[in-house]
Amino acid sequence: MKFMLFHLMPYAYLDLNYTDKYESAWVTLPNTYFDPEKGHELYERYLGELELGDQMGFDAIGVNEHHQNAYGLMPIPSVIAGALSRKIKGKLAVLGRALPLLNNPLVVAEEFSMLDQLTGGRLIAGFVRGIGGEYHSWGANPTESHERFLEAHDLILRAWTEPGPFHFEGKHYDFEYVNLWPRPYQKPHPPVWIPSSGSIETVMWAAQHKYTYLQTYSPVAAVKKNLEQYKIEAQKAGYTATPEQMGWMAPIYVAETDERALAEAKPHIEAFANKFLKKPFEMRLPPGYVSMKSLKGVMQAKVSQTVDRTAEEILASGSFICGSVETVRNTLLERQRDMGYGHQLCLMQFGTLPADLTRKNMELFTTRVMPFLRERIGAEAAAIA
Repeated sequence: MKFMLFHLMPYAYLDLNYTDKYESAWVTLPNTYFDPEKGHELYERYLGELELGDQMGFDAIGVNEHHQNAYGLMPIPSVIAGALSRKIKGKLAVLGRALPLLNNPLVVAEEFSMLDQLTGGRLIAGFVRGIGGEYHSWGANPTESHERFLEAHDLILRAWTEPGPFHFEGKHYDFEYVNLWPRPYQKPHPPVWIPSSGSIETVMWAAQHKYTYLQTYSPVAAVKKNLEQYKIEAQKAGYTATPEQMGWMAPIYVAETDERALAEAKPHIEAFANKFLKKPFEMRLPPGYVSMKSLKGVMQAKVSQTVDRTAEEILASGSFICGSVETVRNTLLERQRDMGYGHQLCLMQFGTLPADLTRKNMELFTTRVMPFLRERIGAEAAAIA
């Protein structure tokens, strides 16, 4: 089991009374709610948390991309990754860049090549389509999302691996000169990971390409279903999926007892789910964004984003893990045994969780939960082998 400290960098100072006037912290919430001085403070704090996580022993540090919202302040995640590249010693993951939103995907090829060079080959390259709200913010056509994603992916992989210059001509992108400088440090290219909300086409495609598939924040039933589907698709493609090819991102909070964990985390869990993450249906799923085939799976994973729920209801769905050291240990051990994934992405700051509780959470997890799981899961894997 490998552990990644994942961060969304939310605007934790958000006035939660915004719901008196606006239905979501995405797309249409006026940017007058953002205080630049507090924003600077948050960036300093969040970079410090990620650097601390590397020092505490996380195998990797992960950042991602979101646009025009209070949920995540990383519209250009490679800027944050660049700031981290000289500080951290472990893997650095950008999970990921939203390829269909770009008029020139070679920007991502260049950014990731630079990061791979700066880290000496420690970059993990994440590709995503971008969630529904991004298509409103970016003015992009959601009906072209799949096509643009696949074509952009092909362009980037060719730019990384083929000698240039060469001509790339597709339906959406046409470049007379593809001639990447710098080239990636890793050969043939950085490992590609595919985070997803549960689109069946994405699960199938990731398995066919033997890319690591990551299920994003979702009820545990949806996580299990999609990881099982990945294993099935891998078998169809002629190989057996390994734990290294599957992962799950979940918010986690650890305290001394179950009661204290819930008391400390409850307002921040509810702010995360009911304020920062909440979006109306049309914002989550703009027309044409997902196929009818994928709609059911995505809805199973994300239906909770339209209604307010208590922390207790959220924990019952299995999408959020909260409790004592023993409870969190046992929960994660049970989930890993049941689903067989090898990457646990740990969201240890969520919503309005303050700096002191975030650091406490990280310290308890890295000193008392993470070593236990590494030893136990490693021993069980060795016994099977």
